[in-house]
Amino acid sequence: MISVNERPYQFKFGTTVSTLAKEVKPEADIYIVNGFPVNGEALLSDEDNCWLIRRGEMPAAEEMERLLYARHTPGVHDRIKSSSVGIMGLGGLGSVVALALARIGVGHLLLVDFDLVDPSNLNRQNYFVDQVGMKKTEALRINLGRVNPYLKIETLDVVLTEQSIPTVFANVDVLVECFDGAEMKAAALRCALTVLKGKPFVGASGVAGYGDNNQIITSRIRAGVYLVGDRETAARPGEGLMAPRVGIAAHHQANQILRLLLNEA
Repeated sequence: MISVNERPYQFKFGTTVSTLAKEVKPEADIYIVNGFPVNGEALLSDEDNCWLIRRGEMPAAEEMERLLYARHTPGVHDRIKSSSVGIMGLGGLGSVVALALARIGVGHLLLVDFDLVDPSNLNRQNYFVDQVGMKKTEALRINLGRVNPYLKIETLDVVLTEQSIPTVFANVDVLVECFDGAEMKAAALRCALTVLKGKPFVGASGVAGYGDNNQIITSRIRAGVYLVGDRETAARPGEGLMAPRVGIAAHHQANQILRLLLNEA
């Protein structure tokens, strides 16, 4: 037995990849066997894992699910796809966190920001030149849809306040703070420690500049409450927000979210 596009298929001795493709997916023009691209003359062996792909073709929802199941294992993926994550702020942290969560198949993303994409965002945020002037919520929805069009992505184009945060994010499994300003960072953390006590929370503090990679750490400050960063380096003249270090912090946040969804934290 071999696997073809994550489905079992009866193995026949002497079968080449091109022969298999003619039977299963004649339009395929990319062949991958056991993780490596091969040409059509490659001979298959029992228990090989094959992918037959048509260049540029969008996977159907079922096929996308099989891909994610295969990469994550079924038990892990079931928990990821049934989870909901709320992201406050869609800048250098939030847009990158959202992209990472979309790639792993988190089923429901609630994305909240009031801002527009401007040219100064392009040095670190998950937007493109032709999106300048668009609402960040709409631009990010489009970009995430190009990664995984089958996720549920909900957006709100509003200014969050300490009073509205608990209502807006009442039903998410994990709440993520990705604000730029210290005042709203503090407000979100207060919500996590009081009104939303018990809801997992991942914030950030100190991600500016280009200092040592390993100064960016994930710290547990209370049960279910985590902060990412060096706790010190704020943006100021001569020490701006830059894609590499902001990206390190964003992926710390994304991985901590994943650990919380999987009950590993």
